Amino acid sequence: MTREHTLRPGITWDPTVIRVETVVPDDTPDPRPNRATRRALRRAKRKASR
Repeated sequence: MTREHTLRPGITWDPTVIRVETVVPDDTPDPRPNRATRRALRRAKRKASR
């Protein structure tokens, strides 16, 4: 995250790009779905069983 602010008049600036990458090994378990996704899946399952 960059905190941009107005520089002095006549001064130019170049944005810096910082690469943020996280390597996840293949054998790690899939992340658990968030609460909204879990509720939507439950709701769809209930609706389908009607």
